[in-house]
Amino acid sequence: MLVSAKLKSLRKSPRKVRLVSSALKGMDVEKAQSQLKFLVKGSVPHFEKLLKSAVANAETNFGLDKNNLYIKDIIVNEKTKMKRWLPRAHGRASLLLKRTCSVEIILDERVKGKGRKKVVKQEIKDVKDIEDIKKIEPEDKIGKEELKEEKKEIVKEKIEKEFVDEKKKAAESRGFLKRVFRRKSM
Repeated sequence: MLVSAKLKSLRKSPRKVRLVSSALKGMDVEKAQSQLKFLVKGSVPHFEKLLKSAVANAETNFGLDKNNLYIKDIIVNEKTKMKRWLPRAHGRASLLLKRTCSVEIILDERVKGKGRKKVVKQEIKDVKDIEDIKKIEPEDKIGKEELKEEKKEIVKEKIEKEFVDEKKKAAESRGFLKRVFRRKSM
């Protein structure tokens, strides 16, 4: 299974970044991380962060094992160039190009399916009281989609109720100021 992570608009020249990327292609993830510790290039910290991000994507989103991953490909593309001017003799100016690049790292499994874990995704994130959702018991007649809709409705009602309560409290606290400014000046 292919897993990727992207880094956009890196303020390094693509030619310099490709030196590091060519050294890492085809390596196992752990070996690449240890290799990055000893490389002396300006783009190494960015590659370390990008590699950690790609491994985290693989583990959390797809349940892949870190020990089974390797770097299948690293794509370094040129992005926009910022144009700056450098003053020269006799009132002339020469063009400077500040280059940027985008980097995409693609990970793959050495052995397909080895060490893969089951990924559990959370359906409802902003639930405050789980007791309300537990009240709805799945019946044979109710489908999964209808059950999800009912849960969402309960969550929406709770949020609306809290919002109305907060509004009432705010209106009560402003009562003193309303009375003060309603008075006529003497």
